[in-house]
Amino acid sequence: MGCVLIKQEKIYEDHVVLAAQTHFSLEEVKTLSELFRKLSCSICNDGFISREEFQLGLFRDSRKQSLFSDRMFKLFDSNNDGLIDFGEFIRTLSIFHPDASQAEKIAVAFKVYDLWQRGFIGREETFEEADSKGGGKIDIEEWNSFAALNPSLLKNMTIPYLKDITAAFPSFVLNTEENDDIYKDF
Repeated sequence: MGCVLIKQEKIYEDHVVLAAQTHFSLEEVKTLSELFRKLSCSICNDGFISREEFQLGLFRDSRKQSLFSDRMFKLFDSNNDGLIDFGEFIRTLSIFHPDASQAEKIAVAFKVYDLWQRGFIGREETFEEADSKGGGKIDIEEWNSFAALNPSLLKNMTIPYLKDITAAFPSFVLNTEENDDIYKDF
């Protein structure tokens, strides 16, 4: 099930680079590597998070199907290879960080609502109120205006615990001095 898709070569990104490119500190990236490791080996110990492992992490059930989990998995799996690698995991989580900009959150929320990834949100995907141009679809400009007028749309785009992951989830904190060699690949 979770091991059907296995990459030939795992490529792990440097923690320092990921910290510089995201809203996480180096210590938080190291802490999140432990969470990633736990998720990525929950069904198959291959160093990637499969769709089933992602669903298991969200719902504690790898068989539970939902539009939400499918959309979120696609959001995390930015290269569309069916697996989430460590860099994708950190970069996507960074969007949900309290320090991520409103513009970042609006752009990602647009991607989530654009079910068919056509560059616009159609009638079947959301409501008429946002279609200010009356064209039967919502483009990114209309979405930006709508999100600015309806900040509750972005409420779920922030995970407050990410502000200080080490305090929120102390069980993921590693003794980095002793364990840096063990987890340097993540």
